[in-house]
Amino acid sequence: MDFLKQALDVVLHLSDHLYELTRTQGPWIYGILFLIIFCETGLVITPFLPGDSLVFAVGAVAANPDSGLNIWLAGFLMLVAAILGDTVNYWIGRYAGNRLVAAFPRLIRREYLDRTHAFFEKYGPKTIVLARFVPIVRTFAPFVAGMGAMTYSRFMTFNVVGALLWIGLILPVGWYFGNIPIVKKNFELVVVGIIGVSLLPIAFEVWKARKAGGSQGAGH
Repeated sequence: MDFLKQALDVVLHLSDHLYELTRTQGPWIYGILFLIIFCETGLVITPFLPGDSLVFAVGAVAANPDSGLNIWLAGFLMLVAAILGDTVNYWIGRYAGNRLVAAFPRLIRREYLDRTHAFFEKYGPKTIVLARFVPIVRTFAPFVAGMGAMTYSRFMTFNVVGALLWIGLILPVGWYFGNIPIVKKNFELVVVGIIGVSLLPIAFEVWKARKAGGSQGAGH
């Protein structure tokens, strides 16, 4: 329980913790950022790590000259981590996906795979791009693409485009808006808002599926 409280505190006050890490860890902060983004996108068992909120927080902290955090270097490393993470996840899914699902059903939940598969059914390869902005689906999309033997060259195209859009959009938003007084004062609400907005596509798809199911039931 204490661990969960600490984890929640880190997520809700991410900018404060990130600023402190930047001061105490010096250049190592760039390695930490790389590792978090790589694991969140590359390891199917770590979908709980911060993604959107971390990228936003990096932009907000880097906008403060006292932080010493270079937004260009941080952005480049997170971009590389996101691309490499999806690539590793793809190959894990391709060669060991079914065995991992069978071996770790509590960690790799079937409902997450089904949800991501539904995204593929709806959007096709564009799921790799869209999934970048959806927590959990972001982690499972390349894994499912690998399990489905999606053509690697096609996967990589959408992988790179998705990573560029993800980092290229959220990082500047954090830079421009993260240090506005009302945003800084209510950063935890902003984080919750980011997570909520990211989950909207999933909520919309669930609503559509239930509505379609209800319509079919009524037709019978």
